[in-house]
Amino acid sequence: MHINDMVLVSVDDHVVEPPDLFKDRLPKKYAELAPQFLTKEDGTNVWSYEGTEIGNVALNAVAGRPKDEYGIEPTSFSDIRPGCYDVNERVKDMNANGVLGALCFPSFPQFCGQLFARTDDKDVALAMIRAYNDWHIDEWCGSNPGRFIPLALPAIWDPEIMAAEVRRTAAKGAHAVTFSENPSKLGWPSLHSDHWDPFWKACSDEGVVACMHIGSSSQMVVTSPDAPIDCLITLTPLNIVQAATDLIWSSVFRRFPDVRVALSEGGIGWIPYFLERIDYQYKQHHTWTGQEFGDKLPSEVFDEHVLTCFIDDRFGVASREFLNMDNVMWECDYPHSDSTWPFSPEELGLYLEGVSDHDIDRMTHVNAMHHFAYDPFSVLGGRENCTVGVLREQAAGHDVSVRSTRPKEKATAVVKSSDLGKAVKRTPAGAR
Repeated sequence: MHINDMVLVSVDDHVVEPPDLFKDRLPKKYAELAPQFLTKEDGTNVWSYEGTEIGNVALNAVAGRPKDEYGIEPTSFSDIRPGCYDVNERVKDMNANGVLGALCFPSFPQFCGQLFARTDDKDVALAMIRAYNDWHIDEWCGSNPGRFIPLALPAIWDPEIMAAEVRRTAAKGAHAVTFSENPSKLGWPSLHSDHWDPFWKACSDEGVVACMHIGSSSQMVVTSPDAPIDCLITLTPLNIVQAATDLIWSSVFRRFPDVRVALSEGGIGWIPYFLERIDYQYKQHHTWTGQEFGDKLPSEVFDEHVLTCFIDDRFGVASREFLNMDNVMWECDYPHSDSTWPFSPEELGLYLEGVSDHDIDRMTHVNAMHHFAYDPFSVLGGRENCTVGVLREQAAGHDVSVRSTRPKEKATAVVKSSDLGKAVKRTPAGAR
């Protein structure tokens, strides 16, 4: 398949929330409590909520920046592409990259709404979650029909309220909800607990995918405090391997056979060995550990329930005979530092030689459309209007050149893993 004939749907992009997100979206009694978008004396932008300032870490929005300007320092909207926060500009950037659709994870509220979950008054917290979800579904996704997959934030502090919000947003067209890769790290019960059953049931009933993004536990795998940040970046997929392990050995999939979970930004190259390992573990040890899968192997349960996602994974694609190809999906990761924008089709095409058109279609859009109940073809006039080539024609003249946005530093300091927490204000240990 020629890259211009591909249809690309990214199941992991990100939105840098615009300053007017909460305008006219909250009940009057809560309007003055909304997060405020501020410009600090040094020119950087932050969100302020209940005395906490949340900066936009530069790595979260580096699309179009030279790689030697990547970093973890706070930044300002004047330093980032408008496509990070302006939905119409985002669509132009998507067109220039040949990308038809995108599922966009949140930024300042954190991956599963941890910021709002820490609010003492849970009525206020719920109002913020609902306002955010309404903005995301109605405005960010609704302003350009057929171009976005809605993704809801969870009311993670209460599984019954959480379930109700899943049902409310599903009725508005959101068939994806964020959830933590390891809620125990946030101070909540683990995936092995029945605490989350109302949430799982709502997802099952409504056909909603629970999306677990790397970092959604507010912690990353770190070897040592003085390790260079390269170690942390290298090990980020291991957060997802840990989540997969928890899920398989929990009873979630056995008690909720219709639940599906997406392991977002975790890659796929590790999966064949993981499946081999869990089956070996089961055969060797289940008689004394008490695990019981009936007539199935753990790998079969994984293949039935777990959606897997990759940005750039030559080995994973080469190992597709060991994967459930109906569950593999592609990601762009715009505007994060791992993103392949604006050359995603070319980067993906480098390792598609010998891959059938059927498998290419499944990875690039068919699986995403199925699992997230996303049907852009009916909105945009058929597949023929949704290909890489057609979208790029629509973006003719749109500037995607790499541009520096600040004076070059005279020297670049070595960044350590422990420095990452200095870029944003952390939650106290043990806080939810």
